[in-house]
Amino acid sequence: MSKSHQQQSGHTNMWLFALELGFFAGLIWGGLHWLVYWFSFTKVSPGFIAEPFFKHEFLTTALGHFVGYMMFIVFSVIASLLYVLLLRKLKGPWPGLVYGVLWWSVIFIPGSQMFLMQPPFKLPWNTVISEFCIFLLWGMFIGYTAALEYTDERKREQSTALA
Repeated sequence: MSKSHQQQSGHTNMWLFALELGFFAGLIWGGLHWLVYWFSFTKVSPGFIAEPFFKHEFLTTALGHFVGYMMFIVFSVIASLLYVLLLRKLKGPWPGLVYGVLWWSVIFIPGSQMFLMQPPFKLPWNTVISEFCIFLLWGMFIGYTAALEYTDERKREQSTALA
């Protein structure tokens, strides 16, 4: 645990931790989404999260991809804040996997019209599988990182033994 997350008592600052976790989740998995799009494994544009706020034509440009990438980072920060606030005490990778699937379901099933994409049953299978896997890994990254930070007993034992 880095010193920037610790308060004087030695406990993790929940808000700073969630901000950093969300930033890196968005950076890593948004970057992977861009690569998957670039290699044509998915037809969902890297700017899909920004669709409600920008014109689709703009989001197909290089600048639009960048704006979409930044919006995915913002989305990831919000999602990690929610996870850390509500679910941080859950252990293991499974809660994070479920969290990623829930977000995929919200975005791709009812939200597909808001993000100007076809529902999953009308998209090509390689797109559906690629997007599902990215969200699965993204959710596991957020969930498992939070679980390690907030449920790792060995870390607490070391800090109390040193005191």
